[in-house]
Amino acid sequence: MLRYTLMRLGIFVGCLVVVWGLVYSGLAPRGLGDSNGLWIVTLALLFSAPISFVVLRKERDRASAQVVQRVDRMKANMEANRSQEDSADDTSRAQGQAS
Repeated sequence: MLRYTLMRLGIFVGCLVVVWGLVYSGLAPRGLGDSNGLWIVTLALLFSAPISFVVLRKERDRASAQVVQRVDRMKANMEANRSQEDSADDTSRAQGQAS
């Protein structure tokens, strides 16, 4: 999961550098007034999202599988805890009725 996040961040930073270069060289339009920084970040996000979607497909699937495994493991642990509580409660009730 961390690997995917770092790879996605790397693609964004790469796009940010390219867009910054294009804007300051005059090949891409500048933002309005003082919004130049926000314009550069917005353009970088706009370009990096589809690139990440295509380039990181396998890594995203791998990260997704890890998340599913964690969720399944947590569900199994919760079910085991629930059944332990149920058995302890049943034992306690049975002892209370026997007395």
